[in-house]
Amino acid sequence: MIRLTLRSLRAEALRMLLSALAVVLGVAFVAGTMIFVDGMRAGTYERAGTFDRHTDLGVYSAGRELLPPTLVDEVRAVDGVAAAAGELTNTAGVVGVDGRPVLGFTVLAAIPTEDALRSYDVVAGRLPDRAGEVVLDAPTVAKEGFVLGTPVRVGGSGGPARPYTLVGTVDVAGTARDVGGPFVGMVGPDALALTGERGYGRILVAARPGASVSALTDRVRAAAGAEATVKSRQQILDEAVEDAVRNVDQFRMLLLIFVGVAVVVAGFVIANTFAIVLAQRTRRTALLRLIGATRGQVFRAAVLESAVLGLVASALGVLLGVSLAGGMGLVMSRLDVPVAGGLTVSGSTVLTGLLLGTALTVCAALLPAWRGTRVAPVAALTEAAVQPARSAGRVRLTLGAVVLAIGVAALVGAASAGQLILVAGGGVLAFFGIVLFGPVLVPALARVFGWPARRVLGATGALAVANTVRNPRRVAATATALVIGIGLVSAFMVGARSTKDGIERSVDAQIGTDFVVSGIGQDLPGALAGELAARPELGVVHEQRSTVVADVEIRAAHPALVGRTLERVLAGDAGRVGPGQVLVHRELAQARGWQVGSPVTVQGRSFRVAAVVTDDTRFDGAPVGHVIDMADEDFAALFPAQRGYLAEIDPATGVSAERARDAIEAVLGRYPTVNLMDQGAYKKMLTGTVDMLLVLVTALLGLAVVIALVGVANTLSLSVVERTRENAVLRAVGLTRGRMRAVLAIEAVLMALVGAVLGVGLGTGVSASAMALLTRLGGDFHVVLPLGQLGLTLGVAVLAALLASVLPARRALSRPVVEALADQ
Repeated sequence: MIRLTLRSLRAEALRMLLSALAVVLGVAFVAGTMIFVDGMRAGTYERAGTFDRHTDLGVYSAGRELLPPTLVDEVRAVDGVAAAAGELTNTAGVVGVDGRPVLGFTVLAAIPTEDALRSYDVVAGRLPDRAGEVVLDAPTVAKEGFVLGTPVRVGGSGGPARPYTLVGTVDVAGTARDVGGPFVGMVGPDALALTGERGYGRILVAARPGASVSALTDRVRAAAGAEATVKSRQQILDEAVEDAVRNVDQFRMLLLIFVGVAVVVAGFVIANTFAIVLAQRTRRTALLRLIGATRGQVFRAAVLESAVLGLVASALGVLLGVSLAGGMGLVMSRLDVPVAGGLTVSGSTVLTGLLLGTALTVCAALLPAWRGTRVAPVAALTEAAVQPARSAGRVRLTLGAVVLAIGVAALVGAASAGQLILVAGGGVLAFFGIVLFGPVLVPALARVFGWPARRVLGATGALAVANTVRNPRRVAATATALVIGIGLVSAFMVGARSTKDGIERSVDAQIGTDFVVSGIGQDLPGALAGELAARPELGVVHEQRSTVVADVEIRAAHPALVGRTLERVLAGDAGRVGPGQVLVHRELAQARGWQVGSPVTVQGRSFRVAAVVTDDTRFDGAPVGHVIDMADEDFAALFPAQRGYLAEIDPATGVSAERARDAIEAVLGRYPTVNLMDQGAYKKMLTGTVDMLLVLVTALLGLAVVIALVGVANTLSLSVVERTRENAVLRAVGLTRGRMRAVLAIEAVLMALVGAVLGVGLGTGVSASAMALLTRLGGDFHVVLPLGQLGLTLGVAVLAALLASVLPARRALSRPVVEALADQ
């Protein structure tokens, strides 16, 4: 039986080719992900402790407060300490040689001046030794054309950009300080001044040679006080590795979710393939039974065949996975996303790929193989080449209808119940309902979608529709493989478009000016708003700032803009907000018994209530509605250190938008950490992440869709083999080659179209449920259908199905009619 099975597998290698392709693609995705992530992990381990190679102890704040600079001197004076330096990491901005900010998120770090603590890899020049000196990462220097010894302008939230002398370049690639943009390093006092911070994030300590580290730890802990934590070198390195590896593991988990989708789809394709192939061997199996083969031998032969096929396909998948991992690294580098390490092909990755692909293939073949053992020897005496198509059982259909109904009900009721789990559970149940009820649902939709073909093409279209629905289980299994991938893609498409629409409406409601100035990764510099307000071309300059005091949110407001977010003015005049006059929101007014004219004390200063209002904004730091809006001047006087990340700007009366923009740019030229946008650009910036995420998700899920389309081609190819004599009869009685191709093309299109429509419907339902839930929880989201993108998805599925029908049609027409009529 073993030799017979292997000969059979060789003889039908072409027939099993597409099935093997599904396994190859699934395993390649798994192996590629593991190889790519293992390379990242190896690079992470290698460079996690880059900046602590000479650190013996670290002093960290026990809370959120920074460590004061005076503490550095106190730690340095401890007996046994050779060197101590404060370290600060923050963001900054670099002005290029063309006078424009260098693009990319910029990391700023305070670099120790003590040689005993310097752990940076210098590429050229040296590290900064005194105030006014700076080092940059080597790629930025090369790209911008900076020259050592010349000034480079660097700015931060502490003030406008100022020149620093470039004394060296460093290598930070693959470290936590490599985020795709410039790296800036300078001495501690300069870093504090540039960022406006009042202390360091940690203090690095180097022990004197021969000093007891444990005893030194105790002395440093005593000097630092109870508000600080002292960590050993090993603790620092372990935590650095843990943090870095945690990020890699989170990335791996994200990829593995999409890997799982691709593997499940491949399982559907493989199971359907074996069901068709083994059904087509009914007569051969019966002959084996007639000459003495037992059921166990037949079953084991089918399992062996699947194991060999799975092993070979898995090996090819692992090889393809290496190329896939290399492609992922190339794409990341083109997108300026820093990736540590290269490709790491481990034995565990190879073994996992081989075992997964083989196990997946064998498991998918078990049920069809078991059904093959039910063939009676007397079947060898019949003329039937295959088993007749069996309809799904009543139990399956009833269960499928119930599960589908429960899933739809969960999606509809998720918003009312306020439970996110119902959205996920409803989507899963609805999918399984489609799988179980598919033998009825899919053929019914195929008949509906096939109506135009029957009307236009007559007998050719009718024949194609009849062939499509001939075996309900087969067409349902083929279509539902597409439902998974296209359903998830559609869910993300609808969700992304709805989210973008919600963001854009929120901007329209909350931004009432022509221009917006935002901080790049940080708050706006302290002097920026004042400089902008001093420009005569600008009429409204409002920096959005807020803080929480005693469970009350205090917000800065501008009289010209305050009304844009208000839902209603319950009492008083909202336009009277100004010096000494505040707006109080309804919930806070009711809780405190305030009304128009009531005195309100904030930070020891007395104000009067100008109006009681309500609005639709929410803030997590205070109870809903516990808000006070006060004039910008009053807010700045009470909270001078509180900064915002956004400023709204309108031109002065009679000033054109072009002149206002020029005036703003003239000020911003000194501030490389801010960005100027109009409302459209601001919306695009906020929604850009959604677009990027959608592209990434669509690309990752695209492999699952490709595997499902392989299943369409596979099903059609095997059906052509099954209908060899039937097709020959049709050609003998006058069916032309063109009409035969049309029959197969319509079959492929109907299978793909039904799966795509069900997938789009399921994905849209899941997104609609999620949007309704978000609205119920306090957001303002509505379902917006991206008809163009959904239509493109359906169009691509149909086009791919047409392409998938080419090879089956060529095979159907390759054999002479007389030879095909003699096929048994």
